[in-house]
Amino acid sequence: MTVRVLLADDQALLRGTFRMLIDSCPDLEVVAEAADGAQAVELARAHRPDVVVMDIRMPGTDGLTATGTICADPELTGTRVLILTTFENDEHVARALRAGASGFLGKYVTTDALLEAIRTVAAGDSLLSPGATRALIAQFLATPPPGPAAAPAAAPGLGDLTSRELEVMKLAADGRSNAEIAGELHLSVLTVRTHVQRAMAKLGARDRAQLVVLAYKSGLMSPD
Repeated sequence: MTVRVLLADDQALLRGTFRMLIDSCPDLEVVAEAADGAQAVELARAHRPDVVVMDIRMPGTDGLTATGTICADPELTGTRVLILTTFENDEHVARALRAGASGFLGKYVTTDALLEAIRTVAAGDSLLSPGATRALIAQFLATPPPGPAAAPAAAPGLGDLTSRELEVMKLAADGRSNAEIAGELHLSVLTVRTHVQRAMAKLGARDRAQLVVLAYKSGLMSPD
């Protein structure tokens, strides 16, 4: 199945370069290009892409605002956002996670890494590297959104998870890859992936990144 991609970047030359790279792959296809966040939202609703490759700094509506709008749209539940930016820092990662992004990459990545990132996000996996997961989630929790502080609240559906699904979810939130979880629990990687997907479905998580965020927000896991 071909992964349909929307490119959102204010630099036309960069969009053209990305289009050439992506369209050169038989399993990937660019369906539209946006020059700002507002246009990205409009084109996402028109084309329903599998993945939006989104820059952060664009004129008018920025990429993080557009990401939040896309991820909150019930008509775009099948669309995932991959943030690709030269401005890679913890604050942007935290805001991207809050907005609902499924992945975050710096523009210094190699061509192969970018193409694989698109495939990874389209498959419903988080692009956050296992080794960086805990640090990113800690930053996410250390910079709460404006408003009165709230105690951790159990995510709806958390009680529906089996003991094995909870175990796998905790290990994922601890920064383990599927292969590492499989080795620790003496399961196959496919079985671990199935448990992750079932936990995501029960909790209404768009992808692995959101599943990890839910583990911390619900108090199931602590940055400590």
